[in-house]
Amino acid sequence: MKRELLHLVLAVVLVDALFIAGYHLFQLERVSSPYTIGYTAAWTAITLLIVLRALARIRSLRRRVR
Repeated sequence: MKRELLHLVLAVVLVDALFIAGYHLFQLERVSSPYTIGYTAAWTAITLLIVLRALARIRSLRRRVR
């Protein structure tokens, strides 16, 4: 279970690092609002999918232990 939690944290940190780098690489601070909102929405959706998937795995492991 600790291993799955570590994977969750590392995956979120990796996704955040990639999206932050992409934000600066594509110079999104200079473009119009719809592009930055779309980028932020994609970032949030991908992070949410990763977190929900990892929490489901952790929850299933906790049920097996009990």
